[in-house]
Amino acid sequence: MSMKCSNRQVDGVTIVDCSGRITLGEGSVILRDTVRELLSKGQKKILLNLADVNYIDSSGIGELVSAFTTVRNQGGELKLLNLTKKVHDLLQITKLYTVFDVKDEEAAAVKAFS
Repeated sequence: MSMKCSNRQVDGVTIVDCSGRITLGEGSVILRDTVRELLSKGQKKILLNLADVNYIDSSGIGELVSAFTTVRNQGGELKLLNLTKKVHDLLQITKLYTVFDVKDEEAAAVKAFS
């Protein structure tokens, strides 16, 4: 199953609905391209909805960190929304849970952007 991303706007925040697997190759490239494209359009408040992402490998984790750093370096914010238990546990194990701003509810996540 390949990865898909679709974007929508809510109160000035770009929500990227991701589904599938963020893995080495296609999945991480789609994520990288999506984030870069949003930044090039000046959209710097990005919320990654990972509710339908069922698997992330080490390359996918690297891509999430890279996206986070890229957005922050451009003066933006990147937050994560609706982690599955698998992805949540993975972020806990890798200690990245403390790096990312993770939300469980879309409305609260949108309000959390400054």
